[in-house]
Amino acid sequence: MGNSNFIFGIRSVIEAIRSDKTIDKLLIQKGLQGDLFKELFELVKEHGLSHQLVPVQKLNRVTRKAHQGVIAYISPVAFYDIDEIIARTYESGESPFFLFLDQITDVRNFGAIVRTAECAGVHAIIVPEKGAAQINADAVKTSAGALHVVPVCKVKNTMQTIMNFKNNGINVYAASEKAQTTYNVPDYTTPILIVMGSEESGISDDILRHCDQMIKIPVKGKIESLNVSVATGIILFEAVRQRT
Repeated sequence: MGNSNFIFGIRSVIEAIRSDKTIDKLLIQKGLQGDLFKELFELVKEHGLSHQLVPVQKLNRVTRKAHQGVIAYISPVAFYDIDEIIARTYESGESPFFLFLDQITDVRNFGAIVRTAECAGVHAIIVPEKGAAQINADAVKTSAGALHVVPVCKVKNTMQTIMNFKNNGINVYAASEKAQTTYNVPDYTTPILIVMGSEESGISDDILRHCDQMIKIPVKGKIESLNVSVATGIILFEAVRQRT
């Protein structure tokens, strides 16, 4: 991650939070004390920012400058509220078309997926607050700038989010090798949320239990699995085909 993506020093981080900069990741040295630190910690709690308590060595690996025990990574994109996006999509008269990326941590895959999603007309991409790819300069570059166009929503509670979509009349389709149904069978013209999981661990069992349908892409080769970015493109453009 390039220097332009992080700031350091307690006062600098306090000012960044106060000016509503989107903090993607916050590293705080274990055992930090003092009035200024208390002020920072109050702000962190007030804004509900996730943070990691780390040894000083980890901070020193990021920068050797006077970080005072605090480093904040600033996201190059703003994040959106999921309820507002759902409401706005329904109000526009369009059939909601959302994408949830579960535990996809590879930055290049993430950027490529966002680019494809933008081309497919996806209304928003949802990612978990923990266990998602860093949204950094590399992600923006790989997305060909699509990260500045497609709304991204970060959510704390994955299951609550899935149930929220279902309660809003949105069908949840999860891509899984365990599925019996091929990806081109469901009706994608209805309000939908497509869930894609990481190539290593797939989609979490909790999501699979609560989705409306599991779908799979049949493969003929010996490798038996597609790159997640390619698989996402295939499913999204089946939806585009049906909706056009």
